[in-house]
Amino acid sequence: MLDSGEILDLRPGESVRVRNPQEIFDTLDENGTLEKLPFMPEMLRYCGQVLTVTKRADKTCGPDHGLRRMTNTVFLSNVRCDGGAHGGCQAACRLYWKEAWLARVDSAPSSNGHNLGAQQSEFVKRTLLPATARSKAVPTAGSDVVWACQATELPQASTQLHGWHLTQYIADARNWGLVKVARVMLVEVFNRIQSLSRRHLPPYLRFRGGRTYPFIVGTAKKGAASPGKLDLQPGDRVRIRSKEDIVRTLDHTNHTRGLSFDAEMVKYCGRVATVRARVNRLIDEETGRMVHIKTDCIILEGVTCASDYHRLCPRGIFPYWREAWLEKVA
Repeated sequence: MLDSGEILDLRPGESVRVRNPQEIFDTLDENGTLEKLPFMPEMLRYCGQVLTVTKRADKTCGPDHGLRRMTNTVFLSNVRCDGGAHGGCQAACRLYWKEAWLARVDSAPSSNGHNLGAQQSEFVKRTLLPATARSKAVPTAGSDVVWACQATELPQASTQLHGWHLTQYIADARNWGLVKVARVMLVEVFNRIQSLSRRHLPPYLRFRGGRTYPFIVGTAKKGAASPGKLDLQPGDRVRIRSKEDIVRTLDHTNHTRGLSFDAEMVKYCGRVATVRARVNRLIDEETGRMVHIKTDCIILEGVTCASDYHRLCPRGIFPYWREAWLEKVA
């Protein structure tokens, strides 16, 4: 049996080979997890491939919106879940890889030993279905399925990570470089001071009203008309509107028709990007239930969270965009 606790101490930029299915299965418990992190059917297609470590996943953001600590886990070559075994979920989350599922490319490759198609069928039967059943509710006739995936299981596969856990910043420097770490920490300190000023200072003593950087302030009036629909489709080219244009569509909570405009999205204002997908359904990480989205919700190729304002989480999720925040370009 493969040592499930194998530590490679991988660094961004290293090349690794994804182990064959049988080696990976040997690391998993009866629930199809290693250290509570599921190995999902969507990951099988990468077995045997050589990929590049893009980031270490020593920390990550969880469904509770706080930061979580993980161990011996990395992200590879922007490999994302296609939702094929999870009801067609379109969140396109980056996949987490335990180091025990990987080998350095200078090690000798091993044989698969069995037919991958048969293994995949057995894997789905042995791990995916029990994972669904052990979720927060068991699907019954007429009820919604409650899904289990890496995103929904993050609280079990990680531990809480506080700002005063100083070793995280050493790992952050490996992931992002010292300059970005320093900048993010300065912004974090400034925003904490701003938050304190809102609680303890009278309005006339607050800088910019005590608002946090990058100072997003929605100005839309209740009942204001939204820009016309664009009916965007995958492959369309769009320009992200300026911050000034976007805040005119946001209410006082910085939402447009229920969708928030996040600080991480400001850096992309003015840029041209390609529509990756219209998001119609995704799994809610907190409940495991499939959410069906009836209004416009767009994700853009290459436009991901850079974690400038979320304490350097390397998860790289796709922000969701309203069509009102975009404009078509030729």
